[in-house]
Amino acid sequence: MTDLLTTLQDFYRDKLGSLLRHASGARHVGQYDCNNAYQYIVNREEVQLSWLGKAIQELGGAIPTMADPGRAVQGTGDAAARAIFDEDAHDAQAFVDRWRPRIDAMTNARHAKMLRIILGETLEQKRSFEQARNGRTDLLGRRATQLGPPVGEVLPTRWIE
Repeated sequence: MTDLLTTLQDFYRDKLGSLLRHASGARHVGQYDCNNAYQYIVNREEVQLSWLGKAIQELGGAIPTMADPGRAVQGTGDAAARAIFDEDAHDAQAFVDRWRPRIDAMTNARHAKMLRIILGETLEQKRSFEQARNGRTDLLGRRATQLGPPVGEVLPTRWIE
């Protein structure tokens, strides 16, 4: 049981790091549709962390915490956004590569299935990052033709007080 708890806590910590990097990346990606994709990804990662947190608590463990490390961004504007997309696509694949062997070795079917679902969603995120890097904006669906292209950019913060 201790090995399972440690594995879940390590996975939680790694996924929390991804969420923090993606939230930081969203502050640097101003294009409306790409930023919406980041907001969707952050939301899904929050859901995934809630599943992991519940599993950790059920095993009597403490949910790991982590300070936001921030994110260094190379360049400005579109070049910075492309660098962020590229880094996040690479990190998503590295996350899957790092965790797949450990998950395949797990004997607890319930928790292994949960982690495999998260890996699958991480690969979907990777695809979104790659598409955004390549200039696609229909990451969450196609815009109605009568609306035309989006105008302007989103603000770098989620809320203004």
